[in-house]
This record gives sequence, structure tokens and C-alpha cells, in this order.
Amino acid sequence: MYYTYMLRCLDNSIYTGMTNDIEKRIEKHKKGKGAKYTKSHHAEKIEAVWRSKEKSLACKLEYQIKQLTKKQKEDLINGAKLSGYFKGKIDCRRYYKIKRVED
Repeated sequence: MYYTYMLRCLDNSIYTGMTNDIEKRIEKHKKGKGAKYTKSHHAEKIEAVWRSKEKSLACKLEYQIKQLTKKQKEDLINGAKLSGYFKGKIDCRRYYKIKRVED
């Protein structure tokens, strides 16, 4: 399994990434050993996670989310469906949103 995720940083910004081990990756972000962005913006908590079966799918979703505005990202976090933003760009049926990941 692969995961595309959104993290809330201390400055209220949103970081989007992908991984094959969500717990390990989040822990790295929180310890300041993750991505360059989260080292300087300090990851605070997980906001949303989507599971997919293939790495290429997770990468495509990550790319598409990174193209959104902050408001659109907030909408996804608050329950908006992927198809509302990505219909025709990616096959939204191939992603499963994990409701809540404990951080």
C-alpha cells in the first residue's frame, strides 16, 4: 500500500507528501527529519490520508493536491470529495480516504 497525506504545520500551512509507511514517515516529519519544508515549518498533525495500491497513483494524487489553493486543500481536509477537484485528471475511485489516523 501507498499513502498520500496532508500535514498541518505550526504556522497553519499544509504539507502534502506520499509514502509506503505512513506511521514511520509521520514520525520522521515530527522529529524534523522529514522533508525540507517540514523541517522549517514544523509538522504538527495529520489532517488527511488516502490509501492507494500503486506508487504511481499516490504520486499522481500528491501532485494534484499540491496544485490546489489553500482553501481547496482545507476543503479536502474537511471532507470534500476528490472527484470535486480532480474529475478527469485522475481516477478518484482508486483512492480510499482513511477517516482518522492517530498521531
